[in-house]
Amino acid sequence: LHGTEFIDSYVFNKAEYIRFNSTVGRYVGYTEYGVKNAEAWNKGPQLGQEQGELERVCKHNADLH
Repeated sequence: LHGTEFIDSYVFNKAEYIRFNSTVGRYVGYTEYGVKNAEAWNKGPQLGQEQGELERVCKHNADLH
């Protein structure tokens, strides 16, 4: 999985407001609402769930691509 990156973006009205990036390892907010959510989600169970997605999703599908 070297060089593999998992990104989970949240978009509302065609504008990205928050993103999880496995390389960064946390949520980053891009709007006022997104920044508030990122702070909360980085402290809660959502962070651990997202961190596991690289292994769960990407590892098993990398060979298909």
